[in-house]
Amino acid sequence: MLETLKILFCIPFLLYACYSDIKKRSVSNNVWLTMLVGSIFFFSYDYSIYKISSLHPLFISAVFMFLLVYILFKIGAFGGADAKSLIVLSMIFPAYPAFHAFGYALPLHKPLYDIFALSILGNSALLTIVVPIGLAIFNITKMGWHIDNPVYIFMGYKTKISKLADRHIRLIQDFEVVENRVQSRFKWGGVEINEKKIRELNGLLEKGLIKDEVWVTPGLPFMISITLGFFTAAFYGDLIFALIKFLL
Repeated sequence: MLETLKILFCIPFLLYACYSDIKKRSVSNNVWLTMLVGSIFFFSYDYSIYKISSLHPLFISAVFMFLLVYILFKIGAFGGADAKSLIVLSMIFPAYPAFHAFGYALPLHKPLYDIFALSILGNSALLTIVVPIGLAIFNITKMGWHIDNPVYIFMGYKTKISKLADRHIRLIQDFEVVENRVQSRFKWGGVEINEKKIRELNGLLEKGLIKDEVWVTPGLPFMISITLGFFTAAFYGDLIFALIKFLL
């Protein structure tokens, strides 16, 4: 029952974090602070039942995840909000939750290790594969098979230049004028869209050098993947562990 309450407690915070990250590309520290303070009940309950032994898995989970996400944050693998969410989750769930729902004992595929937040991170990384597949399906549905840059369908979508402002997107391609002709070049990591870049594109459009649609990448926040990773870890288990077990 307690594990179910923990999961229900975390869901609103994660969903709000996704909303905030999509809208503002940031999540307030108050979200994680409130989440941590609100979880004191769970810490107190565990300690009242298991005493000092309840602190051992908490210490292992929190310290391990703190060191891991700190390294990943430093090398730019993800942002500060992503790191904080995983650290807080590692404290709320010092061990893998086990509960019953829909007539099943969950999760269905618990890994050998007992660090729940590590499964969330692994699932999050694996689930990012869904994004390019989803983009490809969207583009093919919208444009059919007549696509000028087939590789781009896995990275983004086309949008009108007039719709570029005030959106959290980046250009997949950059344009260079050579002898009154425009050459398009793929830009790894994308091109930042600002007022100067929009004026440049509009100038090329007015001269008839480019079309009114350009390829952009949405750059979806990793917080969405973390939230999906949380749900899959809680109900299904560790996707990477299950995949390795299937292949072996």
